[in-house]
Amino acid sequence: MTLARLWREMTPDQRAAASRAFWLDTESMTQQVEAVTHLAKQLRFRPQSVLGMPADRKARQMAMQGRLPDNVVGRALVVYHLVEQRPMLVAFLDHLGIPHENGLISEGVEQAPSEERLTAAVASLRAAFPPADVRLYLRTLAIQDPETWGSLAGAAGTE
Repeated sequence: MTLARLWREMTPDQRAAASRAFWLDTESMTQQVEAVTHLAKQLRFRPQSVLGMPADRKARQMAMQGRLPDNVVGRALVVYHLVEQRPMLVAFLDHLGIPHENGLISEGVEQAPSEERLTAAVASLRAAFPPADVRLYLRTLAIQDPETWGSLAGAAGTE
């Protein structure tokens, strides 16, 4: 599983929400520049024209793209989860006993949680949140930090 494939497998609603969150995030400037360049090339527009679009139009255009640069997808997923799925992040980290600030891990995870704890945490998420959202979250974790969360790939249905 790659970020590009994950983007293609997201539901249209998830891609739209991730795109909106991405363009509204003030800390994603570097990836936004990369996205502008990509969109300009795909739409055959000048980068300045894409840059001048309202955020909602850039988000719509981005959500329709089948392929995006990995840096853009990675940042969009992080922002999406922090903006749209924070209760799920909080529930997961609380269940695992990982210290965080409202779903944001401040100091990394020193040791990957045991398989037993992960299984219980995943079951808890599945009982409380929509399956497509849980699957996307688990896949995102497994792809972006395979050293810590790689074992979630099987639970999320990834390769």
